[in-house]
Order: sequence, then structure tokens, then C-alpha cells
Amino acid sequence: MSESTEQAVSLHLDFDETRTRVVFSAASGFADDLVQLAGRFRAGSHLGPGTAIADLDDVLTRVDQLSSWPDQAGVQWADGLRDLVVSTIQDAAKVEQRLRDPEAALASETRADEIPALLGDEWTAPLGEFQRRDIAKLLSLQHGANFSVPGAGKTRSALGVYAAQKAAGIVTRLLVVCPKSAYESWQHETAVCFRHALRPHVLDKAMDRYAEVLIVNYERLERALPTLCGWLKKEPAMVILDEAHRMKLGARGTYGAACMTLGPLAKRRLILTGTPAPNGRKDLENLLGFVWPGHGQRAVERAVSGGSLADASKALKPLFTRTTKQELGLPPMEPRVRYVDMPPLHSEIYDALVGKEGALSGKDDLSALGKTALRLLMAATSPALLLEGGNRYEPLSYQLDPLEIPRGHSLYTLLQKLPDYELSPKYAETAAIVAKNAAAGRKTLVWTTFVRSLTTLERLLSEFSPAVVYGGTPDRDEQIRRFREDSDCSVLISNPATLGEGISLHQVCHDAVYVERDFVAGRYLQSLDRIHRLGLAPDTETRVTVLATRDTIDEVVEVRLDQKLEFMGKILDDPSVQQLADLEEEPSVAAGLGPEDVAALLGHLRRR
Repeated sequence: MSESTEQAVSLHLDFDETRTRVVFSAASGFADDLVQLAGRFRAGSHLGPGTAIADLDDVLTRVDQLSSWPDQAGVQWADGLRDLVVSTIQDAAKVEQRLRDPEAALASETRADEIPALLGDEWTAPLGEFQRRDIAKLLSLQHGANFSVPGAGKTRSALGVYAAQKAAGIVTRLLVVCPKSAYESWQHETAVCFRHALRPHVLDKAMDRYAEVLIVNYERLERALPTLCGWLKKEPAMVILDEAHRMKLGARGTYGAACMTLGPLAKRRLILTGTPAPNGRKDLENLLGFVWPGHGQRAVERAVSGGSLADASKALKPLFTRTTKQELGLPPMEPRVRYVDMPPLHSEIYDALVGKEGALSGKDDLSALGKTALRLLMAATSPALLLEGGNRYEPLSYQLDPLEIPRGHSLYTLLQKLPDYELSPKYAETAAIVAKNAAAGRKTLVWTTFVRSLTTLERLLSEFSPAVVYGGTPDRDEQIRRFREDSDCSVLISNPATLGEGISLHQVCHDAVYVERDFVAGRYLQSLDRIHRLGLAPDTETRVTVLATRDTIDEVVEVRLDQKLEFMGKILDDPSVQQLADLEEEPSVAAGLGPEDVAALLGHLRRR
């Protein structure tokens, strides 16, 4: 080739519009070379003559494949993509060094006693021992993950990392993605941690162009992407995902895809969550994939597939920081399962429903299996719940159409025999526990998944002046105030999808009852933490009772939740993980069912 040809662009690489894939554009004369290059990437494919595309993660982890391009001088990278590739290669080297020689990495880390000097003159807030330790470790990584439990001060630690990065001239602004319930915490901490309060702004219709801290919730992410991308491009920024488990589905989920789009635009990335793997290794892969695109997934894959979970935990520990509840010194809490038996008619209805649902649910139809699981949960609590579908106040994942049953079907006949006054054994047990606690001057938090179940318990427990909080509650704050302050209000009834985050009840309540649970480990873990968190007196007795109906889906849920918690406890090297919680997950059309949950559910249908 001539000199002029060698200097021309033969291959241009840039992000696609989602910034989660890379577009290859080849000059004429290089079509065959492009075909061969695309074939070197697992998800490589052609868009048309001279154009191919591949997943960003794949390109970042296999960037060496570009060495096969015959015209190296003609390869051109878009600026943002080039910067990401360079920083990812540097990050990967650091990550590999940490995983290969943790002790050497530890010796080179920032020390906790160095933190006050690194935070800059504007920082004024006190930091605990564990917070200084966590900040030090996170500053030793270009990007990072804080998996500390609720109450360990993750918000303040994250702001400490930002302050140090800002003092070093690396970033000048901060994007926080978090649940709405966390807005107050971030606004408060940005005001009290600095000599001059940072300027926060919650993203709504109007935009504060002078804001230093931009706060947005996960639900708004997708439609706000153009605004957020533009904001991140204007100045070097840090992105923090608070309650990061909400994007655990990665690029397959709405929240995850939006986060993956924003990640490459940030100079620093930090995720915060107490439970990074509620359903297994894939959750952890996706979260660390945001922190270290491509290489985060590979680190988890290698660690988990290489041997025992204890070995995997040891291998991954250099990549995150975690303060446990044991370190915080909280009194112990162990949920106990209390079994109840179905009355004969309930059992007949449940068996008939199993037969009907087992015949209709296809093994490959997750949506249908999700609805089957929800209907079985209803039947295990009270078959009367099947007579009404969902209403507009229920969380999306629990909105069900009324169960259509042909008049000649045995299930139709059985439901017609169900007397209105027949009380569910779970409701009876709940009422007994609440009454006993009230007599002893103790308040009770009652969790139930379905809104109709919630309103039924409200009537049943009326003598205890119940406070009630669910999606349709117009005076949520007043209901919570009554529970906290009014002596005649002895019970609060809610569902984990509504009251799972952003509220502390441990000052006034030390008893909880679960009428039922589902397969979503996050919602269960989150709800546990409402009454068991930092600030409890050392001698506090926290009592949690889980009600389960024998020989029903409740037993399947119990086994699956135990397995999920065991995985998370071992991967985080934290045996007390069953006490931990700070998550409500992205809505799922399949009731939170993963592949192993599906297998367990189908096994239950076959056995019944």
C-alpha cells in the first residue's frame, strides 16, 4: 500500500447508541477482514456491508483480537471508547494483581489512618473505624464495591470516596442512582459532611445546571438517559449506584441496561449494596461487570467455577469492602418457621389448583410459571384470595387477572363451598401472636404479600388499631407515625415491596410475622432489616416468625431462600448474612423465579 493509504482510516470503532456495544466500520477493500474480525468475538455480527457489532464487554476482555487487523495504522477509536479501553486495561491489571497476590495488594493499599488527610479541607463529618477502613480500600481501587450491611454508613463512606477524588482533582461532580426512599439520606449527608454543603438536585422535569450532586431513581433512568449522558460528559464525574442490586439483571434488565450505558461515561464507578448476590453468581457477575466492564464478570466466573464457595470468597475478597453485622455488634436475631396445617377443604382446593396449574403451565413459559407460583402462595395462605385478582395498588409483579375456572371444573365447585367466615390458619396464628405481644406491651410488624390479604388482616386485627401501609395508602407517613408513637396502635401491616426500604422501626418494634414469603430473596432480606439494625440495645430480643403451611409451596420457598442465603453468606464470607438486607429488586414478570426456582416449583407440582 502507498503511504497515503496507510494513514487513511481502515477501521473505526465507536459505541452504539446504548453504549453497551461496539460498532466496527471498515473502509472499502477491508470487507473480508471485517468478517474475520467479527468472528473473533462471541456476539459479533454484521449490520451491513462494511459494518459489524459486538458486545462492549466482549471487546474489552478480548481487545487483543484487534491485533489481527491487517492495517494497524488505520485503526481509529472514538475518544470516549479509547479512554474506556485504556482505563479498563489498567483496571484489569490492578484487579489481576489483587486476585493473584492479595497480601502484596494489601501492603500497597491506602491506610485507614491516612483518610482524614485525603478528604480535603471541606470535609467535616466524623467517620467510624469501619468507614475509614472501607474508604481506604475503595481509594486503593480505581473503581469499587461496598457490600457493607445496612447501618454501616455506606452513604457517608461513599461521599468520603467522592471527597477524596474531588480533592485529588479527578472528579468534580457526582451522579447518584438510588431508590426514592434514599433521597432524604443523600440530601442530608451532602449537607452535613462538608463545610459548605454540596448542591444536590433530584432529577425531575426541571434541571438545575449548577448542581454538583445529581440524584435520580432507577425507575426514571431509561427515559432520562439523554439528559444524564450529557451531564456526565460535561465534567469528570463519579457515578454511585446505591442499592445496586436493583440492576442485578445487567444488560438483560431495564435498570441494568441504563446503568451499563452510563458507566463508561464516569471517571469513577462505585456500587453500594448489602446483598450483591440474592439469587446467585449471575447477580454478582452483573454488579461487578458494571464496576469493571468485562473483567468483573470474568473474575466471578473464574472464582466460582474453580472450587468451593469458600475458595471463591477468598479470591474475590480483594475486590470489595464489607462491614458485617457481627462487626457492628448487633444482638443476634434468628427467624423461626412456624408450620400450620390446612383445613380439609383448603387442602382439597390447593390440590385441585395444583392439578389445574400443573396442566396449564409450560416449562418454558416463565410468566405463566410466575403466575402459578403466586396463585399457589395465595392458596397456601387463604383460598379465598383466588376469588379476586389484583388491583391497581398491588406491585406490578403481583397484578393477576382473576382466575378463570370453568363451571364444571372441580376447583370451581370447591371454591363455591368455601364459607366466607372460614378463617385461614395463618390469619388465626397471626392474630394470636399480635394479641400476645400487645398484652405484653410489644408492637408487631406483620408482612403479607397480597393487598387483599393485608386489608383482611386490617379488619381481623381492628381491636389493636392497626396501621396499614401499601401502595394505595394516601397517608403513609401518618400511619408510620401512629405505629411509632401511639400506644393503642399495636400492629403495623405492610408488604415488603412497599415498606422494604428507607424506614427504621427498630426503636419501637422487635417482633415481626411473615404471613407468607415468595422466591425473591431481596424483599425478604430487606424487610428483616426494618427491626434489626444499628442502634439496638445489646440486650434487645428481636423475634421473627415465618408462617408456612405444610405440604404447600411455602416449603419450596423455604428451601430455595435458605439455599440463596447460604450462597450469599459463603461468597461474602459472612455467616450472618441471613440477618442482612437492603434491597428491593427490579420488578419481575416471573415473581422472581430463577432457573433453580422453576425446577423446584415444577418438582412440587409433580409431587402434588
